[in-house]
Amino acid sequence: MENIKLGAAVPQLPVVEVEKAQTYYCDILGFELLWTYPDKYIGAVGRGDLVIFFAKTTQPITPCYHWIFTETVDEAYQELKARGADIVENIEDKPWNIRQFAIKDLNGHIFYIHQG
Repeated sequence: MENIKLGAAVPQLPVVEVEKAQTYYCDILGFELLWTYPDKYIGAVGRGDLVIFFAKTTQPITPCYHWIFTETVDEAYQELKARGADIVENIEDKPWNIRQFAIKDLNGHIFYIHQG
C-alpha cells in the first residue's frame, strides 16, 4: 500500500447550471474550459494544476468549502479582485501563520486561497 501514489483531489461541485458556472469560472476566475458533457449535466474547468468538476443539481445547494494553496497569494488577490470576483474575506495574515483571502462563486461555494 505504501507504494501507491495518489494525485490531487478533484472537487465536483453542485451547481444550478453547468455552462453558467463554467463561464463564471473562465471569465471571472481565470480558468479555462476543459469539457462539457453533451447533456450539459456535468463539465469541468481548469487553471494550472487545479481542476474542478461541476454537476447540475435541482436540489438546494449547500456551499462547499475549499482551500487552495498558492505561492503568490498577494498577486492572486489582486488579480481576482480586478476580475470582479466576490471577495468575502479580504487578504490578511492569520494567527495560524498563513496569509489568506476568501472568494465566493455564483453558487455560494467558498474558496480560501492561502500562502503559508
